[in-house]
Amino acid sequence: MKTFTKTLALIALASSSAAFAAVDFDSFDSDGDGVISQSEAQANSQLAKLFDDLDIDGNGELSQQEFAKVQ
Repeated sequence: MKTFTKTLALIALASSSAAFAAVDFDSFDSDGDGVISQSEAQANSQLAKLFDDLDIDGNGELSQQEFAKVQ
């Protein structure tokens, strides 16, 4: 059930025009260090909610590859 819920949330996030309309990785990487930190992810409530699921390697940051999973 968790996988199903996660999948639905990812679909909603990817298809939400309010969430990611013309928004790219660099829009969230506010300090330009090449990753999205948890604090940077707080700029978008949906991204913040999914952060732990998207952070595949569990390092507390989203790489461009991890972020690409929602686009």
